[in-house]
Amino acid sequence: MNVALIQLNPIIGDFTANGQAIIDYSHKAAELGCGLAVFPEMALSGYPPLDMLERRSFINDHEQALAEVIVALPPIDIMFGCFEQRSEKPGKALYNSVLVARSGTIVHKTRKQLLPAYDVFDENRYFEPGPSADLYKLDGLTIGVTVCEDIWHHVIGEYRIEPVAALFEQARKQNLSIDCLINVSASPFHRGKNSIRSHIFSNLCKQYQTPLLFVNQVGGQDSLLFDGQSQALNDKGEVIARARCFEQDLVIVDTDIWQGKIHQDGSLSEVEAVHDALIMGIRDYAGKCGFSSAVLGLSGGVDSAVTAALAVRALGADKVYGVALPSPYSSPDSLEDAKQLAQQCGCHFMVLPIADLFEGYRTVLSESFLGLDEDVTEQNIQARIRGNLLMALSNKFGHLLLTTGNKSEMAVGYCTLYGDMSGGLAVISDVPKQLVYELAHHINIEREIIPQRTLTKAPTAELRPDQRDQDDLPPYELLDQILELYLEEGYGREEIIKQGYQYDIVNDVVRRIRMNEYKRKQAPMGLKVTSKAFGFGRRLPNVQNYQG
Repeated sequence: MNVALIQLNPIIGDFTANGQAIIDYSHKAAELGCGLAVFPEMALSGYPPLDMLERRSFINDHEQALAEVIVALPPIDIMFGCFEQRSEKPGKALYNSVLVARSGTIVHKTRKQLLPAYDVFDENRYFEPGPSADLYKLDGLTIGVTVCEDIWHHVIGEYRIEPVAALFEQARKQNLSIDCLINVSASPFHRGKNSIRSHIFSNLCKQYQTPLLFVNQVGGQDSLLFDGQSQALNDKGEVIARARCFEQDLVIVDTDIWQGKIHQDGSLSEVEAVHDALIMGIRDYAGKCGFSSAVLGLSGGVDSAVTAALAVRALGADKVYGVALPSPYSSPDSLEDAKQLAQQCGCHFMVLPIADLFEGYRTVLSESFLGLDEDVTEQNIQARIRGNLLMALSNKFGHLLLTTGNKSEMAVGYCTLYGDMSGGLAVISDVPKQLVYELAHHINIEREIIPQRTLTKAPTAELRPDQRDQDDLPPYELLDQILELYLEEGYGREEIIKQGYQYDIVNDVVRRIRMNEYKRKQAPMGLKVTSKAFGFGRRLPNVQNYQG
């Protein structure tokens, strides 16, 4: 039997478009001779709908769309994720489910048993765990169906049940052998995620000597980026079919001989994967929110250069507007580098000097500031003038304003609230500074897009005379190491110091992270590419006094 693994890029709540995509791809699978088509977790609603699941109208519209989709499907088995209402009390009102439709009728249901409640996941808020997993039979095959987290139980280590083991025990009691496992997922991307998945899937197949079909959502949804990479593995844990990364795709697996096609070999480096993920994230956020163009400030530095290059690749050069906003402290080289970048990217370019506006602020505030030395206040005024001008261009022309701050800066608050933080999408706010440079070199592989001088000069905000980032911060190589230990690995201050890092530097970095929580709470949404990003997956109070 041929099975179609179909990774969709849904828009949350667009039941008409999502339902039509399920119908269209199902008919395509039938035309290609498939007996089963498998779609991702919550394919009809899109994942994650968050508190939309608490709206009665959303649930009712989903039910109506579900009924309309089922009767429009071809006469083959169609497996797809959705949510179901449950009337039993106590417990939550919904299941996160996978249904199998056959000739207008639901012939199988699997309810997700393991509901993640960590990082960006909060499924216990909405769903009741499924009571058990049931075997699904088709064309002589006995299939164990699981939903996303259900096959990650041994990795997370916090669940009391093991759904896969329970499926095999159920089969044993019925004197059956499970011929393959299917996992229907909406599993978001972060750097290194594919190698983690590959290890888990391969070990699972080897452990149970059973093939696995994995179908994943693709596309950007707010800060979450879904990479797709739906795949099939044989009972030896070898990948025999794989869909593309970061694109809608359909890949067919022949379960009689366990063979399929490799549409993309899965060998993307971490830098390549982050590059492609960010491009998809920009394209989907802009497109799904109704933006066709973007604007951003170009400083001549590497952060804005990388952001501009990614935006051009996501939206097209004619849809990206770069703006240089030189101040009295901007060097001629920076303006020239910004102009050269725009030329080599092919995007629009304009120059809006801010010196007169800055002087106007100084004049207005001169009496209030009489006798006081200039300090960070005047630096922030410059950043806020720039943010104001860029927002004006966004408002007037309907561009999406992209901010250009990286994760290292966001972590320690090396950014200006209502200044360079102003915008609609923070493209690289989860990209550490060292990775920004790696992205820049990757962007330049085929030809120079980002000027060489941008890559070699010392980073600077140019908000005061002769300013350099390293005057205010540890070297980025060191800072990024500390940030990774603290933010991604969860090390405490003392644990990091025991790793050999200097006491004063670690204390200062941790202090800055803690005291700038309020800034990050007001930042535009960023695209998540590391295992722990600022935002929804890291919820800390502004008002607290824990020093670790």
